[in-house]
Amino acid sequence: MVKLTSVGFKMAILFGEGENINIVSIKNLLDANLVIPKYQRPYKWSQKNIKNLILDIEGAISKSKKDNTHFKYRLGTIILFKSNNNEEYEIIDGQQRIISLSLIKYELDRIKGNDSPNTILKNSDFNSSKSQENLNKNYKFIKDYFSLIKDNKLINDFINSFSDILEFVIIKVDKLSEAFQLFDSQNTRGKALYPHDLLKAYHLREIKNDQYTMYHAVEKWEKINNEDIELIFENYLFPILNWSNRFKTKIFSVNEIDFYKGIEEDSYYSYAKRARSASLNFQIGEPFISGNDFFEMVSYYITLLNDVKAEIENNEKFKDINKVLTNSLYNKSKGFQYAKNLFYAALLYYYDKFHNFDVIAIKKIFIYSMMLRIDMKNLGLDSINKYAIGEFNLKYTNNLPLFFLINKARLHNEISSLVIEVNPINNRNSKWDSLLKEIRSIYGEA
Repeated sequence: MVKLTSVGFKMAILFGEGENINIVSIKNLLDANLVIPKYQRPYKWSQKNIKNLILDIEGAISKSKKDNTHFKYRLGTIILFKSNNNEEYEIIDGQQRIISLSLIKYELDRIKGNDSPNTILKNSDFNSSKSQENLNKNYKFIKDYFSLIKDNKLINDFINSFSDILEFVIIKVDKLSEAFQLFDSQNTRGKALYPHDLLKAYHLREIKNDQYTMYHAVEKWEKINNEDIELIFENYLFPILNWSNRFKTKIFSVNEIDFYKGIEEDSYYSYAKRARSASLNFQIGEPFISGNDFFEMVSYYITLLNDVKAEIENNEKFKDINKVLTNSLYNKSKGFQYAKNLFYAALLYYYDKFHNFDVIAIKKIFIYSMMLRIDMKNLGLDSINKYAIGEFNLKYTNNLPLFFLINKARLHNEISSLVIEVNPINNRNSKWDSLLKEIRSIYGEA
């Protein structure tokens, strides 16, 4: 097991004076005074990542022997931040690769009789239990891997590759905002990031140099399941934003993130003043202040969605709705799943605005959502999109722009007083007769 302690280390000469971009060997990089900022995510690389990295190194060693002694193998780009009054380099982008290479170098050094961890392992606390778990699993994999190599020459080839073959392009910046801008641009090329990953980087930049706020923002973010973050934008926040304005929604991609960049804290616009005064009192579709409020908002809506789902599940007043939603036969239909998501999106929007569970309003929202499943022989996302904005269709029993109506409503009883029809007039699929019967029963109780 690698012993991880925080110990000071002298800075190695890595950059020339005034130079911001360099090509640097892995050895020189790992000898530098590198630190992982508190706002960074935990160490998440798996043993599969380590295996692929080692195979890349083996391939580079093999290719260098076939080509010539000047062969170099570039492992990518690293972004570092160093303020003028600090002797440490903060890793903005590339920490997973740097830590993994550090583990490999530590084992190679240990084989040669040097068991002192290199700088990144010395300088970092790795307080996250996830980081500790992955560090120890990956180091065990590395140790086992090299223990099977009986060829001293190959071991020496690995050691020499760190200084003679393997290298990074290093980008050094002295302003944290520039570092995050580079992170954004780096990660919009090549392997695509999720849009919320880019939003994370953007809003960390907007927190400016408040290290503690950054740390707590990332800490909160990392505690949330990544799939929950993806789904809250893809299935709820972004569609609701569009549907409430009678726009068809689309896939939430990196091209659609501008609204979620929020308003700069020092903006002089009148609507920015209003948003500042309402800070942390979020409303879907309403602007918020960029920076820490973004992380608070994401956490808030994931929690709120779970709360409204729990209300439907546990409140006796909604047991008939819950019975339909949990019907295993219905849930085999992808179209039913789409209608179910439509209901939860409308419910989340309604509750976010009015903060009540008016029985009549909730049941009408539910009936509105389920009637589309009854109306359509084949229900896909395109139909959901059109239905949500109220695009007229003779196949629909209800042609209402529900999300737009919630958006414009001043009182919650404007929703509970909506007329929702339960008598289909089109030639629908009879396979949903049982659902229609349950819907009419719920309608009668409403």
